[in-house]
Amino acid sequence: MNEFCRLRWIAFLMVSLFPQINSICQQRVNFNSSDNVRLTADFYKSGSSNTFVIFFHQENSSRGEYSEIAPKIRKLGYNCLAVDLRYGDKFEYIKNETREFIDSLGMNAIPYEARKDIVASIDFAFKQNHKPVILFGSSYSASLCLLVGKNNPKVKAVIGFSPGEFFGSQFSVKDSIIGFNKPLFLASTSDENIYLKEMTKGVPTLSKSIFSPSSGKGLHGAKSLTNLCNNKDEYWLALLLFFRELEE
Repeated sequence: MNEFCRLRWIAFLMVSLFPQINSICQQRVNFNSSDNVRLTADFYKSGSSNTFVIFFHQENSSRGEYSEIAPKIRKLGYNCLAVDLRYGDKFEYIKNETREFIDSLGMNAIPYEARKDIVASIDFAFKQNHKPVILFGSSYSASLCLLVGKNNPKVKAVIGFSPGEFFGSQFSVKDSIIGFNKPLFLASTSDENIYLKEMTKGVPTLSKSIFSPSSGKGLHGAKSLTNLCNNKDEYWLALLLFFRELEE
């Protein structure tokens, strides 16, 4: 695709995605992790045979982090699943129901253990149409998506907003993603960009796309795609281009 056609496609999507969405095909679903934690997710269905994009929130947050984002990705022709991970709290008025389940059992909410929730989400989505999925993480969950997605054959690509070394000695993101050879889109604030490039030195250049905004600092995590971020359009342009390239 030449540059003119590419930009025209992006411009069309920007116009069509950003107006207020009045009708959303959304349902609440539940499924269990391997250690029997009941997970709650919002399922935005676009078509039974369409690829799934699975969204995971940052720390102290919930699936509500994607209530503005997932419907727009759905309009691209993807099924979207926004999942409450066990390590979280709430986003605006949407509580994390998986965390509430954990608390009701007296279990500890441990960030690293949320990788089990990501695996369960992959399995749930894959069972729907047996197509490899796209993982979409924010902050600590972006790091877990890289860890889980690298060698999981059910994962087609990974999108990560502000991943980092959040897990101490439990695992090193930099070491774990050496040789990562699936399509990878990583976004960050302008301040995080140098750190992100250093962390991904072991990932082949052809596999990765790293973005940070030029018109402002941006926000940490997936919030950079929402109305909370003054330069969200820059992030969207880069992300939409990645989705386009995935389908070429």
